Amino acid sequence: MFEIGGRRIGGGNFALIAGPCTVESREQLLETARAVKDGGATMLRGGAYKPRTSPYAFQGLGQEGLRLLAEAKAETGMPIVTELMDVRDIEAVAEVADVVQVGARNMQNYTLLSEIGRSGLPVLLKRGLAATLEELLMAAEYVLKEGNEQVILCERGIRTFETAYRFTLDLMAVPTLQRLSHLPVVVDPSHAAGRRDLVGPLSLAAAAVGADGIIVEVHPNPEEAICDGPQQLRLEDFAEYASLVERAAQIAGKAFSNA
Repeated sequence: MFEIGGRRIGGGNFALIAGPCTVESREQLLETARAVKDGGATMLRGGAYKPRTSPYAFQGLGQEGLRLLAEAKAETGMPIVTELMDVRDIEAVAEVADVVQVGARNMQNYTLLSEIGRSGLPVLLKRGLAATLEELLMAAEYVLKEGNEQVILCERGIRTFETAYRFTLDLMAVPTLQRLSHLPVVVDPSHAAGRRDLVGPLSLAAAAVGADGIIVEVHPNPEEAICDGPQQLRLEDFAEYASLVERAAQIAGKAFSNA
C-alpha cells in the first residue's frame, strides 16, 4: 500500500481512476474531470501522448495535452495518471503526472522502465497483450531495482483464440498477482472489452475478485471521441457506475480512497 496525492491504493484501499482515453480539448477534459470527481473517482486519467496502431491516427496533443491536464489538476485537486511513451518526454510528463502509465505495448521497453524507476514517480504498468504474469512481474522489477517501490500492476486483457470480443480479461491474474507480489493490482475493463456495454459487468467482477482499483474511460460525448469512443462510458452514467463498483469493492473488503 502507498499514497498518491492523499489517495491510498493497496491493502484495504480501492482506487477508481477515470477520465477520457485522450485529451482532446480544454472543454472536454474539464467537463470530464468535474464529473468524475463529483461521481467519486480517486484519480483523473487522460492521454497526452497516445500509442496508436496506425501511424496516421491521432497521436495525442502532446505538450498542450499536458498543460490541460495540469489545469484540470489545479481545478479539481485530483492526481493525474497519464502515459509516457518516450524517455525524451519524461521531464515534461513528470511535471504534471502523479502516476506515469506505461502502456501494454511498452511493458517490455526496459530502457523506459529503468528511466521511470530512476525518476521516482509512481508507475501504473499495464500487462502486455500476450505477456505472462512472470513477464509482467519481471518488467516491474526494472522499476523496482532503481529504488522506486511505487508500482501498480494493471490487467487489461490478453489476446487469446476468442474473437467474440477484443481481449480476454484475465481476472484470475488479480488474486494470482496479489499472491506472488506485494504490489497493488488494478484492472482496465475499457481496453479489454472494447464495448461500453461490457465495461460495467467486467468492472463489478474485477472489484468483487479483490482488485485494488479500476482504470476506466469516460467521455462527454463518446460518439464524437477521437479514439476509442465505443468503449468509453458516458458522463451521465458515471456516478451510478461508480456507486455499483464501490458496493462490489466493499464485498471484497475494500473502501474507496478519496481525499
